[in-house]
Amino acid sequence: MRSQLVAIFALSALLGPLVPEQGTAQQPKGDPKDMAALAKQAEAFIAAFQKGDAKTVAAFWTPDGEYCDLTGRQLQGRAAIEKAFRGFFAENKGLKLRIDSETLRFVTADVAIEEGVTSVMSPDGSPPSRARYTIVHVKKDGQWYLDCVRDTPFVAPTNYEHLRGLEWAIGDWLGTSETGDVERLSFSWTDGQTFMVSNFTTTAKNVIVGGATVWTGWDPVAKNVRSWLFDSTGGFGDGVWTHDGKKLSLKTSMVLQDGKKAGATYVLTPVDGETLTLQARERSLDGKSLPDTKEVKLKRAK
Repeated sequence: MRSQLVAIFALSALLGPLVPEQGTAQQPKGDPKDMAALAKQAEAFIAAFQKGDAKTVAAFWTPDGEYCDLTGRQLQGRAAIEKAFRGFFAENKGLKLRIDSETLRFVTADVAIEEGVTSVMSPDGSPPSRARYTIVHVKKDGQWYLDCVRDTPFVAPTNYEHLRGLEWAIGDWLGTSETGDVERLSFSWTDGQTFMVSNFTTTAKNVIVGGATVWTGWDPVAKNVRSWLFDSTGGFGDGVWTHDGKKLSLKTSMVLQDGKKAGATYVLTPVDGETLTLQARERSLDGKSLPDTKEVKLKRAK
């Protein structure tokens, strides 16, 4: 029922950008008189929908207007649309609506195309249902109508575009330090590629002697790729990534389990598709400098 709810509710996106409380909209370009008419009609449509008035809602379409829902079902004409709404309103009451209109452009003086996202909030407090919509508005005899409404599944935006510079590292890597310790490093995406998760462990004689988990994401305020670090002993910190040629550097600041402060810059350098190097530079502990570690070469695990 939720998918049907999203599909049919997206119809209420009629002229959404012109109703201030329905979300932020891109300012359309059109005749001011048309803007005022669309705004008034949008308010009337939302009022009819919230009352569960299927006949009035359907009347916002042209007589032969159409609606295509998320399942691909196509309703043609006011009678079919009214019937669908009548059934929907009988099963769903007390719904709230949010409309986030992304674009509204006038193709001609009598045709406007709108795209955006609708969110439906049910009275039981469950997560909102969302759909992406495209609407063709037409003006006939001085009156604006819905001529075509089409819904498509809503796909939440991700931060992949900001993080793809690290995508080459996805996978598992193994290497041996000069002391014989085995270093393991892995990178993987979270669902939706919103974050990247890294795990690092050091093993000596088959015993794990150290490790850390790193979550990497996009900081929309600072406008940079940022990581949050948690080591296996209880320490925590964060860091910022920078790119210098082939090299990727993560400059970190940590609070250790005993309260001491530590810092380091971890440098990852891709040698080829199967090899990378890792080195810790600019290390410090409570303000005192420490020597850089030796560069460790890691191979992609088979």
